[in-house]
Amino acid sequence: MKTDALQTAIARIIRGKEEVLELVTTALIAGGHVLLEDLPGTGKTTLARALARLVTDDEGPLVFRRIQFTPDLLPYDITGVDIYDPAHRRFRFSPGPVFTHILLADEINRATPKVQSALLEVMNEQQVTVGGITRHLDDLFFVIGTENPVTMEGTYPLPLAQLDRFMMRLPLGYPDEDAELSILREDPGRRVLPDLEPVLTRTDVLELRTRSRELFVHQDMLRAIRTIVHATRVDRRLRYGASPRAALHLLDAMRSLALLRNRDYVTDAELNDLLVPVLVHRLRPVSMEVDATPVVREIGERVLATLHRPGERS
Repeated sequence: MKTDALQTAIARIIRGKEEVLELVTTALIAGGHVLLEDLPGTGKTTLARALARLVTDDEGPLVFRRIQFTPDLLPYDITGVDIYDPAHRRFRFSPGPVFTHILLADEINRATPKVQSALLEVMNEQQVTVGGITRHLDDLFFVIGTENPVTMEGTYPLPLAQLDRFMMRLPLGYPDEDAELSILREDPGRRVLPDLEPVLTRTDVLELRTRSRELFVHQDMLRAIRTIVHATRVDRRLRYGASPRAALHLLDAMRSLALLRNRDYVTDAELNDLLVPVLVHRLRPVSMEVDATPVVREIGERVLATLHRPGERS
């Protein structure tokens, strides 16, 4: 499959993170957005740039734009604004950087919640409404957000409404010893990244997205998804549970991941691998002492234990 070449090419830049790269590719094919959370310098921005170089439009390179989020950023710096044109005595729309194929929202939690909210309509509906006029974005529109840990100075916690727009939140983490030694020897961000050649087209991605949505999902698997998200809503360790959008994102991601794994049906392996990346960032524990990750894993294990050969067609 062509996506194998995509993951192999990205792995030339981001060393030792094959599982994360598989999930980023999964989100791209599923039509979701990804939030990369980790300390500065772990390769979040480099990953976004590599992906933009490896997918091309049918008539040329994809449009890739980056927004550096800062406290003084304003909403119209993101979406665009109507500007008065005195020569023609009318307002003219000046599009913002969201009018692109791949958008890097860098250090998104350094901007205020008001600015972050400018992405809500864009990420959920792929459109921008300014001056009462709605303008649609490209079908491929894909956001990679990067987020610094909230314990760092100058950061604002992302509101739940914003987090719910991201299909997955993924940590990159530090590389292991072998990977870091290879980074020191080859400096892939400087030496390899500029020479990357496209391996997928925009049309390829959209066709894969259509194929993934046609994958078979057993009714027992649908019930398992619903049981899990409902359990997060009633668990006393969690103040807020997963939304219906979270359930849809989980299903779409499972189909996409199964497709990447060269299957035409979804199994419990996809559900198990995606529970934490898709659900945890949408949840709010009752206190800071509670970690949502083991809660989700516990719920998932309990529900998965009741499944019986979920990939089998009926």
